[in-house]
Amino acid sequence: MAIKLEKGQRINLEKGSGAKLTNFCVGCNWGAITKKAFFGMTTTTVDVDLDLSCLLFNEKGEVVDHIWSPLYNLGKIGLPQGKLDSNDRALHHTGDDLTGDQDGDDGLDNEIITVDLARVSSNVNSIVFFLNIYNNNDYQGDFSGIPYASIRMYEGTPTKVKEVFAQYDVATKTDCVGKRALVMGKLYRRNGEWKFAAIGDAFEDRSIALTIARVAKDYNK
Repeated sequence: MAIKLEKGQRINLEKGSGAKLTNFCVGCNWGAITKKAFFGMTTTTVDVDLDLSCLLFNEKGEVVDHIWSPLYNLGKIGLPQGKLDSNDRALHHTGDDLTGDQDGDDGLDNEIITVDLARVSSNVNSIVFFLNIYNNNDYQGDFSGIPYASIRMYEGTPTKVKEVFAQYDVATKTDCVGKRALVMGKLYRRNGEWKFAAIGDAFEDRSIALTIARVAKDYNK
């Protein structure tokens, strides 16, 4: 049975069988927003663009790698270009979903970062995952207005969910009301083993650059 993550919770990456969870997906799922129009006789669809990203830190708390959408042009403010693969190829992002599910929940996540802990570089001590609502003209609301927005860790592939290990339901969290950025959680090494801490801190950041700076400064240890 999947663990329902709560803010501040720490868990061992261990399945019910006792085997270690080393190869898994971190995925974000959400739907587009359907609105009634013309006195309720027709409906319109509002695209919602959420972005799943991560920063990788060494033992000193220095950023050594990153993953975020290549569609972000952050070079003008001194941040590196977005990319879909970590340098060691242990993490891979499936790409930017700009709309959300258009016809209801299809059971699959819209953006996914696959993780192979066995391939993570030895100089990486922690990996922090975070989520942003892209600031565009389609949707100006917060997490609470996005259908079934959630983040989960599961075994499987981007196109097939085998077993959900843990899940954090963003849309239902009162802490996420009025917020557009979420520091979801952190994978970290401890005594030679990987563990996971659910952070669950939400912010009003209207730019991913603000969230990147926040994570680099406050969640690096």
